[in-house]
Amino acid sequence: MSDNAPPPPDQVPGAPHPRQTPRLFGQDEAEQAFLSAFASGRLHHGWLLTGPRGVGKATLAWRIARFLLATPDAAEDGLFGAPPPPDTLDVEPDHPVAHRLLAGSDPGLATITRSVNEKTGRMRDEIVVDDVRTLNRFFGLSAADGGRRVVIVDCADEMNVSAANALLKMLEEPPARTTLLLISHRPSGLLPTIRSRCRTLRLAPLSPGDMRAALEQAGAELPGNAEHLAALAAGSVGAALRLTALGGLEIYGELMALLASLPRLDRPRALALAEAAAQRGGSDRFELLLDLIDIALSRLARTGATGAAPAPEAARGEAETLARLSPDAYRARAWADAAAEITARSRHGRAVNLDPAALVLDTVFRMQQTAAG
Repeated sequence: MSDNAPPPPDQVPGAPHPRQTPRLFGQDEAEQAFLSAFASGRLHHGWLLTGPRGVGKATLAWRIARFLLATPDAAEDGLFGAPPPPDTLDVEPDHPVAHRLLAGSDPGLATITRSVNEKTGRMRDEIVVDDVRTLNRFFGLSAADGGRRVVIVDCADEMNVSAANALLKMLEEPPARTTLLLISHRPSGLLPTIRSRCRTLRLAPLSPGDMRAALEQAGAELPGNAEHLAALAAGSVGAALRLTALGGLEIYGELMALLASLPRLDRPRALALAEAAAQRGGSDRFELLLDLIDIALSRLARTGATGAAPAPEAARGEAETLARLSPDAYRARAWADAAAEITARSRHGRAVNLDPAALVLDTVFRMQQTAAG
């Protein structure tokens, strides 16, 4: 892959691929739940890894895959009897399986992600049935390493109906000694029959300490106001990496300064924000700005509903601005209604390729209207 090529669909921009991530922070409970199932000798064939984006679901899936392909069954007796059950998913980095997974060459692992449309040369928006059907050939090959196979689907939310039904058949009649790991940010959108045939491992948002450790492992340069980053990322390392890579803290600071001017509105600041969103090649920053607007509106509604601004602050002076614009439950409802309308407008504007600057200004004027009551 060239330096300018986009990352694969199962990799967060600016972060190492999950197969390259040696440690998983803050998810000991999920790891121990899987290890207990493995030690019982009755390992379920389907696992649904759920939780917010960016908390380590893909990293856990690759850790489980590496562990399964490198570890004998708990029930297998050696020369001196059965070994003690493992208490960690860690695999030595010089293990042959670890080397093969890093190289993407282990015959016991298959990954299902969105693929490139051969007709257009562009990445598809969804996982299609042909992506899932590649597993038929994978299952038809002779298995290595004791006959164990592992499949990672990242992410299952992106499967279209045909792909989901094809995967369901494999979950209903799984090949022997096969483990399917489905990553899902929104499991409620999956087929109920898929959910019912998988055991769920739910991963939680990371604590500030675990977040810092995970960011350091990813090679991210931590900002001086790390508490602002933690507030905006909401326990998601993926979100934190995106924020640091795209200048999210600065964008949110500008957005909060704009909100502080309401209801009069700092027009030069609004125009500057809109012009920045319309810059050529700035689509990622534009998408981030829309996401940050959603976060700001959510925090406004929460402030009025609870009577206190969320802590910690996500920008300097944020608490004062939120408390002034949303002092009570009545104003909280107004901001919640505005958020729903703005989200719908943004979705429609992106669908019809509306000018980003016009979409941002429309959003700002809607926020001004709400602030003016």
